[in-house]
Amino acid sequence: MSDFHALTIAAVDQLTPNAVALTFTIPENLKKTFSFVAGQYITLKHDIDGEEVRRAYSISSAPSSGKLTVGIKKVPDGTFSVYANESIKTGDVLEVMPPEGRFVFEKDGSEKTIGAFAAGSGITPIMSIAETVLESNLNNRFVLVFGNQTPTETMYLDKLKALQAKYNERFFVQHIYSRSTEPDCLFGRIETSTVNLITKNKFKDFDFDAFYLCGPEAMINTVSETLKNNGVSEDNILFELFTSTAPDDTIAENLEGRTHVKVTVDDETFSFTMDQKDLVLDAVLKENIDAPYSCQGGVCSSCIARVTEGKAEMVKNQILTDSEVAEGLILTCQAHATTSAIKIDYDDV
Repeated sequence: MSDFHALTIAAVDQLTPNAVALTFTIPENLKKTFSFVAGQYITLKHDIDGEEVRRAYSISSAPSSGKLTVGIKKVPDGTFSVYANESIKTGDVLEVMPPEGRFVFEKDGSEKTIGAFAAGSGITPIMSIAETVLESNLNNRFVLVFGNQTPTETMYLDKLKALQAKYNERFFVQHIYSRSTEPDCLFGRIETSTVNLITKNKFKDFDFDAFYLCGPEAMINTVSETLKNNGVSEDNILFELFTSTAPDDTIAENLEGRTHVKVTVDDETFSFTMDQKDLVLDAVLKENIDAPYSCQGGVCSSCIARVTEGKAEMVKNQILTDSEVAEGLILTCQAHATTSAIKIDYDDV
């Protein structure tokens, strides 16, 4: 299931002093495998200082471009992000998992007015979504609110300016900076007042079909709650977390037993016994089972599996819907087994 492919870096472009864009060469025989929908991500794998490191990065290029590009912002004390910004060069080879993810815009030809709120590197999937929205219908409109510290640290600033020039009557960008005062830009952070300014003032005559939110958890919570308070249906608010606070694992505190586990991956079934205090994914990986995973923090969807027998309870879930949970789907990186026996199927998702 962890179906990685060796891809060569075709280009490394400096987006800001602390962010790069990596574009991959896709061989002809893998074109179909690496086709994607706007908003999806890929998982990169590489050995750094003798340790395997996996990270999920959103695709910033539009599907129509024929390119597979991700933007990577250097994170202080980060591992892969520092390596990508300081060491990766054209011609290097990385292991890459095919695109996945649910934070997507699928064009259907109908007219759409879309709003988006992004902060920092949260712009990466929004770039792909915005370009796809704008090119898929001549009447489509897109409003972006983009928060950063300064213009110098703003990823894809030149690309955004180019899109504004190309779609000057249909693409609107409101920049907001927390450490710089700039003409026609807001000062501060994306807050409740920002959302109200956009939806109730500057674009009050727009009938938005959906809102896409991407960035830190606090920003997403603020924007989402404000939109819902303003009458926007929760079904029309889509979000993807790039960072998330780690909750207290009170579930583990109340578990004492052990669980017999059967795990199916790529049509193979493995059996072992795990401590219920352990997370399912951690236990699976300890058994050297090649299960899919990426972030291990509950902010991507790589490790989803289905519980076919027994029960599991998640510490945190901000991805699966209530109906999917009712159907037995779990984020294995967030789940504890709570019964004496459990069957988990990574193939049946």
